[in-house]
Amino acid sequence: MSIPRRLKQQEGRSALVDGIPFRLPVRAEHSPAFMAAFSINYDRARAVLPGSELHPLRLWNKAVLLITVIDYRSTVIGKYIEFCVAIACTKTRKPAPRLLPAIFMKHYGTGQFVLDLPVSTEISVKGGKTIWGMPKHQANLDFSIGERVISSQYDRDSQLVMKIEIDRPARTRLPVSMGASSYSAFRGLLTRSRLYFSGKAGFKLFGKKSARLYLGEHPRADALRNLEISPDPLVTAFFPDSSGLLDDHFECWFLDYDRMPARPMEGMESVIDLGLGQEWLPPPSAPVEEVEREVMRSTV
Repeated sequence: MSIPRRLKQQEGRSALVDGIPFRLPVRAEHSPAFMAAFSINYDRARAVLPGSELHPLRLWNKAVLLITVIDYRSTVIGKYIEFCVAIACTKTRKPAPRLLPAIFMKHYGTGQFVLDLPVSTEISVKGGKTIWGMPKHQANLDFSIGERVISSQYDRDSQLVMKIEIDRPARTRLPVSMGASSYSAFRGLLTRSRLYFSGKAGFKLFGKKSARLYLGEHPRADALRNLEISPDPLVTAFFPDSSGLLDDHFECWFLDYDRMPARPMEGMESVIDLGLGQEWLPPPSAPVEEVEREVMRSTV
């Protein structure tokens, strides 16, 4: 997925959308990031995807949960951390064949459906929701790079939602340059946005216990508790320094159902009073040790 020419032609121009001023293109630089992918129950993953056109990407008989955390250190709206929880998916009327959507991504509309997207700042919430329909909300987040482990914790309302940690790869020399599609649900609409990113990475494939995902007691973790998450990741990756461009073009469709939904989806009432604050909430402080044993049992 190559970067559209129009994004390159926007260099140095400005935009003012929903009261948010920013320079174009929408760029992030010098941003460490890491991700982990886990296999999950296919049928249970399908049950949490909205509408009729999204289906979990099937690897053999499993679906895939993606956890991606980015420490955005230089962006057009300031610094913030983003903690993305998503399910790999396709956009097709019928479920796609196994494996092929990972190769023919454009044909199958391959991407990720974002289940949860906490961020550090109010301005990121406002821009993400009102412009791109992303399910952002402000939460207590951190991003830690150690000699052996990279980790991030996500708290809300003084409770642990989740913590993810991966073993740091020995080398991060592999150049990566690609585009990715993200689907979100907001206001009863399905939106698709695209991010183009690059950097040098280190990977671990099928590393037994090379990543640990801990779920807390906060209700936002409930949707994950039912997915039968494997304790061992399919792949982990670490980018010490990455850059990205968020496309100014996005698409949206009505979400359709067999029956009328019982209640409306979150909508503009959640953003109408948001401002442009760049202040972070305090770092997460909920204890993780007391949930570790319970979580590891529940994911086997």
